[in-house]
Amino acid sequence: MSIPRLQLAHITKRYPAVVANSDVSLTVQPGETHAVLGENGAGKSTLMKIIYGSVKPDEGSVMFNGQPVHIRNPQEARALGISMVFQHFSLFDTLTVAENVWLGLDKRLTLNEVTHSITTKAAEYGLDIDPSRPVHTLSVGEMQRVEIIRALLTSPRLLILDEPTSVLTPQAVEKLFVVLKKLASEGCSILYISHKLHEIRELCTACTVLRGGKVTGVCNPQVESNASLSRLMIGAEPPALAHHARSAGEVVLRVQALSLPREDQFGVDLDDVSMQVRAGEVVGIAGVSGNGQKELLYALSGEDTRAAPSMVQVFGQDAARMGPGGRRALGVHFVPEERLGRGAVPTLGLAHNLMLTRTDAIGAGGWIHVRALQAQAAAIIQRFNVKAGGPNAAAKSLSGGNLQKFIVGREIDANPKLLIVSQPTWGVDVGAAAQIRGEILALRDAGCAVLVVSEELDELFEISDRLHVIAKGRLSPPIARADATVTLIGEWMSGLWHADVQAHLATEAAHAQA
Repeated sequence: MSIPRLQLAHITKRYPAVVANSDVSLTVQPGETHAVLGENGAGKSTLMKIIYGSVKPDEGSVMFNGQPVHIRNPQEARALGISMVFQHFSLFDTLTVAENVWLGLDKRLTLNEVTHSITTKAAEYGLDIDPSRPVHTLSVGEMQRVEIIRALLTSPRLLILDEPTSVLTPQAVEKLFVVLKKLASEGCSILYISHKLHEIRELCTACTVLRGGKVTGVCNPQVESNASLSRLMIGAEPPALAHHARSAGEVVLRVQALSLPREDQFGVDLDDVSMQVRAGEVVGIAGVSGNGQKELLYALSGEDTRAAPSMVQVFGQDAARMGPGGRRALGVHFVPEERLGRGAVPTLGLAHNLMLTRTDAIGAGGWIHVRALQAQAAAIIQRFNVKAGGPNAAAKSLSGGNLQKFIVGREIDANPKLLIVSQPTWGVDVGAAAQIRGEILALRDAGCAVLVVSEELDELFEISDRLHVIAKGRLSPPIARADATVTLIGEWMSGLWHADVQAHLATEAAHAQA
């Protein structure tokens, strides 16, 4: 028997409102890809942070390569050969990609050497990124690539990945899995957190299941099904979504020939974007991160008001120059892709975070009805099964998935007429993802127009009535979900839709003549 790469024994971590980990033991062998599975708030991320030295356990011991260790900080973890890719990124916005990566590497390396290494690794692993770009200009998906490249450049012996594919396309995921399997074959151990059960079954050879901070099972995921893994994780299988065909109503959102130059040198120009979203339908937008999604969403939410008159219309009314408040008055609500900082103020309680987009509890003269706010927040927490220390819990105290549930719930609870959602189930467990998607379909069936921007193709295929693809700031023509395939949409992500559209039109014309 080989010496285990990592052994955790009886790890316990308590916080004032919750016990995050309770008597957790876990063993990872050299070259093993080991999944840690659990619903949002089960204690997975806390356990990974303990291994990485960014959180100290209250009780328990850690052994690495057979030796007891007390990892006091991430620098000591990296010195041992432990690297981690966080779900919430640990990047400095004002520094470039190369400078961020350089911070975690051997200081004997020059910035030019690090830049060259990034370029080489990015090409090798298919994780396209420009080392000279400031991080604040990157999309969430591009930040994910930076984190992965930074971890790989340390040549880790134990690599911790917390939701690494949440904002990667299927093609990028395939390339990443090739890399991870190669790393494992070379003896690197991998701790893998994901809510995508099919990924765990494909990639991992062992799995530890957490529920409520405690280990509730250990299994080989390759002999399990998605249903059995769901039962281990949440005690049940997620309900099947009911997607009924229905006729769409009036046009709620109309975008006409929207062209906007980028606001910074690393942005993307929007080029002649046109689309419609009708009442009672879900329109999905797929695409590789960094192809104009952020710029389009800013133009639709009212954060960017540079569009020419009539380029953005809501219920036939010109909204191009309206700010977010004016658009909310028309019934438009918006869920951004960035949870902390855009979707929620980290240090504010959940109740007060409602006021970012809701004014129900603000009375005459600007007086805040705190009890009404707290009641609203409590109702959203209950409806969406958000695990939090009550309506006054700070947003930053929630796990990523639970904060996502609250933010989506906040906007759905407002009964919007047009809901624009970016990455609706990013980092959310299978049960919560099914609930959020079900709520989106219920909104659609109640007559709401819904626009979903997501890099999860499975999600878009599950809830969309029509699909677009965005590539290099240009938007493809719409395609009915029934006519779309993963292969076709994957090709369109490279901007290769023109020949397919022409062929489709020719086929329709031939059928019409026949």
